Amino acid sequence: MDANKLLQLGVPPDAHEFGGQEILRAFIVDGGLSVSLIRGFERPETWGLLLMDLARHASRIYATDDGISEAEAFERIHRMFEAERLRSTDLGTTSMIN
Repeated sequence: MDANKLLQLGVPPDAHEFGGQEILRAFIVDGGLSVSLIRGFERPETWGLLLMDLARHASRIYATDDGISEAEAFERIHRMFEAERLRSTDLGTTSMIN
């Protein structure tokens, strides 16, 4: 991939139609994760719901693209989530920019 090329996803159709607030952007840069996010919710536990929903969506994509079952894809995502929770490979840093 061209180092100066930025590939972005489109806005979801319902957000395009009804509006909304972007709360998360994630990019792979040089093999690592680069994230921009805002607090987004009153309660931190709502992020748990969001992360679980993202895992389910990702599982469906793998099931469609790779022919593995949605349940297998979800289990593999969940297994790595737990492994990372228990023993982080990179804690990263967080700073307020905006």
